[in-house]
Amino acid sequence: MNWLEGTLMTGTAVAFATTFDDNLYLTIFFGKVNRTFCPRHVVIGEYLGFTALIGVSLVGFLGGLVISEQLLGLLGFLPIAIGASQLLKHEEDDDVVHTVSSSLKTPQARRTPQESFWATLKDPQTYRVSAVTIANGGNNIGIYVPLFATSTLPRLSVIVSICYATIGLWCFLSYHLTRQPAIAFVIARYARKVFPFVLMWIGLRIVMDNGSYQLLFP
Repeated sequence: MNWLEGTLMTGTAVAFATTFDDNLYLTIFFGKVNRTFCPRHVVIGEYLGFTALIGVSLVGFLGGLVISEQLLGLLGFLPIAIGASQLLKHEEDDDVVHTVSSSLKTPQARRTPQESFWATLKDPQTYRVSAVTIANGGNNIGIYVPLFATSTLPRLSVIVSICYATIGLWCFLSYHLTRQPAIAFVIARYARKVFPFVLMWIGLRIVMDNGSYQLLFP
């Protein structure tokens, strides 16, 4: 497996594992579209919030330029810990699931006035979506920082591109899931159980690929 294949696999795994919850909140937002709150507010707000998370996480990449790979690889234990904590939760996040389900029972009209991109960018409604994305992205930073810190510039570019493409996919799916509440409920209830294992796999790869285990077991 060459570096591109491995990076595509890692990028896809981390993109889906870290942005899946965005799908739930985006579905809620799309379900509340009305004459003053249109889909463009949701999409642009989501991308702005996600860009802020990426910007903060790039600190890890800059640190990787001056700190040894073995030491940086120890940060891989962070996504392992995040995944383990999610796995060991005894209670489902039923509040989110029920919120998604209830918010989709009565789809609202989508006849909204057209706005220019700049008007949407300046609209406070856009930043309401961004605020939710950022508030929900604490774990994302904890995963992106070690991953970025142990990545070369080409690998980083591929991973970030996949993450942005995945956000676009969630926006598309979430918009249509407002008309299919049963599907949204199934996804929210069951698919999220897989992602703790994905996060632990990502963390383990960071530790192993950088030889950081040798610091613990010389």
